[in-house]
Amino acid sequence: MSRAEMDALGWDSCDVIVVTGDAYIDHPSFGMALVGRLLEAQGFRVGIISQPDWLSAEPFRALGKPNLFFGITAGNMDSMVNRYTADRKIRSDDAYTPNAEPNKRPDRTVTVYAQRAREAYPEVPVIIGSIEASLRRIAHYDYWSDKVRRSVLPDSKADLLLFGNAERALVDLAHRLAAGENIKDIRDLRGTAFMVPAGWLPADDWSVANSTRVDVPGKVDAHPDPYAMAQQDKQACASDNAAGAPEVVKPIRIMSREERLALAKEKHDKTVVRLPAYDVVKDDPVMYAHASRVFHLESNPGNARAIVQGHGERDVWLNPPPLPLAMDEMDGVYDMNYARAPHPSYGKAKIPAWDMIRFSVNIMRGCFGGCTFCSITEHEGRIIQSRSEPSILREIEHIRDRTKGFTGTISDMGGPTANMYRLACKDKKIEVSCRRLSCVYPSICVNLGTDHSKLIALYRKARAIAGIKKVLISSGLRYDLAVRSPEYVKELVTHHVGGLLKIAPEHTEQNTLSKMMKPGIGAYDEFKEMFDRFSLEAGKKQYLIPYFIAAHPGTTDEDMLNLALWLKKNNFKLDQVQTFMPTPMAMATTMYHTRKNPLHKVSADSEVVETAKSGKVRRAHKAFLRYQDPANWPILRETLVKMGRGDLIGNGEKHLVPSWQASEEGGLAAGERKRQTSGAGTPDKFAAPAKRKTERPGSPTPFVVPESKVRPSILSTIKTRAKPAPAPVAKARSGRK
Repeated sequence: MSRAEMDALGWDSCDVIVVTGDAYIDHPSFGMALVGRLLEAQGFRVGIISQPDWLSAEPFRALGKPNLFFGITAGNMDSMVNRYTADRKIRSDDAYTPNAEPNKRPDRTVTVYAQRAREAYPEVPVIIGSIEASLRRIAHYDYWSDKVRRSVLPDSKADLLLFGNAERALVDLAHRLAAGENIKDIRDLRGTAFMVPAGWLPADDWSVANSTRVDVPGKVDAHPDPYAMAQQDKQACASDNAAGAPEVVKPIRIMSREERLALAKEKHDKTVVRLPAYDVVKDDPVMYAHASRVFHLESNPGNARAIVQGHGERDVWLNPPPLPLAMDEMDGVYDMNYARAPHPSYGKAKIPAWDMIRFSVNIMRGCFGGCTFCSITEHEGRIIQSRSEPSILREIEHIRDRTKGFTGTISDMGGPTANMYRLACKDKKIEVSCRRLSCVYPSICVNLGTDHSKLIALYRKARAIAGIKKVLISSGLRYDLAVRSPEYVKELVTHHVGGLLKIAPEHTEQNTLSKMMKPGIGAYDEFKEMFDRFSLEAGKKQYLIPYFIAAHPGTTDEDMLNLALWLKKNNFKLDQVQTFMPTPMAMATTMYHTRKNPLHKVSADSEVVETAKSGKVRRAHKAFLRYQDPANWPILRETLVKMGRGDLIGNGEKHLVPSWQASEEGGLAAGERKRQTSGAGTPDKFAAPAKRKTERPGSPTPFVVPESKVRPSILSTIKTRAKPAPAPVAKARSGRK
């Protein structure tokens, strides 16, 4: 972090300097710490430059010239996601900065930092990584500029890009550079991308497969009917035969099955898939969607081929994704000698991201859910990489013994998901050859092992550690998997829920869920039944807090209305809601940009995905999730009237929003609210009540609803209590004592 620290260590220079957009926290949950400790364990001297001033190259010279390379990372988050909301508004804080101070990193941090590092020492190789670089390795739609941008490689002018689980590639790269190998000659590492001359191939025996032959972006011609009685044109056949070249007789060689498979694999491994060039996809939505589909089909490390995409006069070359880390390798990464604290130079400054995870334990990587709006699979892969029990339990003991402020509660023990620990395909051969985008959608694959017993055993051993009072599970739960193991649900509900459990159905309508690749709401209902039953058996009052996404591609106004009605029927009043944010390379982002569905074959006349893009529609969709908020009532009333659903505006239990509006001076008095709501409940009583002679400040603004067709809705199932009829006077008297 400083020259003084280098002097104290007796270093005259660093081998590697990592430049990061986050505050430096020496903990395995933070990428720069993991990279630094990994290289340190290999004997390299590593320096960290955290959140440098990017307006000049001088801060990048703070630790001197690195002997091997600069490593550039934006941090744990994409810099644009970190700095902007889903409405493209600048955030007021940064969780990865001391005291949450904003504006401590530039937009597109990887590109800016890489250019400054190159300016500081032009002859030093520049290696880029992190989720920001990983998700921008090919041409991609950029939501914040609303256009398709080039790969981050030509913009950053980096020598090499590391993507995915890059530990092996990073160590190999460092050793090869230390041995004197030129960075331009290192072209065979999995999980790396680089710029090459147009048409470059690693060797003469490599071949190129055009992506349009891998997945044809066009109309599929119908197969000819073999039973059709159409007359055959014999003359045409004769002319074809006459014009043909003389037949060459070749000897037939009988090959064994093993030989055929080996030959096919060799050919497969030496084939590169060429995606449509940047100049094509930036202007053609169909070709962009096609490129996105092919890219994701080539994502399984077991069968993925190299990918190349033209960028002007050069190509961006992507080697196949890295192979998943084995359990002992995962243990090695997480068992290194981390300080498990922010750098001392920050003093007593609060870093929200550190406060959130300092008592948590990461037990696995990867996710096979394949949710289209999520970028985890594009970065970490679909194959689960798990740590061993002893490694996880050791980390819990380290937290207990070394982390300041620990009171006995582990805040989380999970990862990208809570309950995929050690789940895998039942057959390794099937896993290697599989090209499915999700193991759990449209239904859970029959080849997927869903046994939660190892996770249950881990929970029990963690609870048994001396000094541990509680182990909470805060990571996202795949409830469609959890219901396959009632024993797991019981263990979770009985011991690991702190009153509220957050889960993510994301939506209720199948039209939207199919674009998300999420299970139907029935899976939520099944899990809720188990959750309530086991909570009752444990004698605990616990509740589910569902998360939903507004304005996701494929979502119509009708879908959002039905979700709002479901929320009201189930008495959910959400505080925090999320609007869909298109992140680079996610399949839902492709739907947002192109209005095409890359989950299926793409063509000019293939399925059109309706998408909420205008700010007003996105605000209306978000407002449906918080129908109870008076600030949302005006836009909801306007949207409902436009939809012809004015019948849902009124002051009864079966209405979604009231016809009165709370004032800015402090809302509506209880008596005024009662006066307005009495007698309401049918569309013909929407008119505002008569004005009082003297209006007081804060009185409601009436809203007159235009006539609309009354349609049955989910709220029709809500039963209203009828007022009891007054008892006869004589009977009332006889009841007195």
